Amino acid sequence: MKIGILGATGAVGRQMLECIEERNINAEEIRLFASEKSKGKTMMYKGQELVIDVADAENLKGLDYVLGAVSNAMSKYYRPLIKEAGAVYIDNSSAFRLEDDVPLVVPQINGEDALKHNGIIANPNCSTIITMMALAPIVRISPIKTLTATTFQAVSGAGINGFYELEEQIEQVKNNEPVTPKVFPAQIAFNCIAEIGSYNDNGYTTEEMKMQNEGRKILHLPDLKVTCTCVRVPVYRSHSISAAFETEQFVSIEDAEKAVAAFEGDRLVKDHVPQPIETSNQDIVHVGRIRYDLTRDNALTLWCCGDQIRKGAATNAVEIMEYLENH
Repeated sequence: MKIGILGATGAVGRQMLECIEERNINAEEIRLFASEKSKGKTMMYKGQELVIDVADAENLKGLDYVLGAVSNAMSKYYRPLIKEAGAVYIDNSSAFRLEDDVPLVVPQINGEDALKHNGIIANPNCSTIITMMALAPIVRISPIKTLTATTFQAVSGAGINGFYELEEQIEQVKNNEPVTPKVFPAQIAFNCIAEIGSYNDNGYTTEEMKMQNEGRKILHLPDLKVTCTCVRVPVYRSHSISAAFETEQFVSIEDAEKAVAAFEGDRLVKDHVPQPIETSNQDIVHVGRIRYDLTRDNALTLWCCGDQIRKGAATNAVEIMEYLENH
């Protein structure tokens, strides 16, 4: 098959290329697309240099899949060009996730939805993917009615500049220099910021509402009620989530643990607390601290961690492509 990567020079785009190589996908051709300033530069793939170009109607022709790692605006611009070229577009932006005719897919959970595509499949939000991977095996025992989630999101979730800002601010604090936030709304070094995305009229941020809106679609639970707080934390890579949820029927801790342990893409961690540093540069979601919610009946709470650049973005997109090829 012939694959294009849109936004190939960004963190997610680079990871997509690495995932394709790591998974030994039989790619007849890979075309890399980025901005004008990257045109002519090269990236390595299986020991060969691939030249970066700017995507247009002509060089998109002949591709089977295009993996997108670009902004909402750029995704909206390229979608009709990709469709005209005849490729399937697997889009990591949030531009089309909630459209009724666009599948929103985590292959281990609702891979069959991908088969209903009309030329485009949306990749969910990073923290949503990680949370749903932890919840999905338990949902198969009993649907959940409510979810209260708090996310602890790494700085690299804001892009490579978020990573650099944390490094810079650590040095500023160490040297007793003024801290100068640019990427984040406040100092992130040695601090936490409960503000990711812009605010809606209901007081929740756009990032927080993704957990409800996308979670409903992925789990096929249109009435699921979610309250979410998203927190940026001074961690370089991998997001963590505390999730408390009410099930329709009683689910024991033992049954929940067995379900998680058997679920593809999850690892049940019992001998210690899951930590984001352990999931960095990994595709597996670590799930632990499964216990009864003491505030209500038929409710559990858990803690999970996952790499937001890999399973939360790039790997999930590549897995969607693999799912389509295998079905």
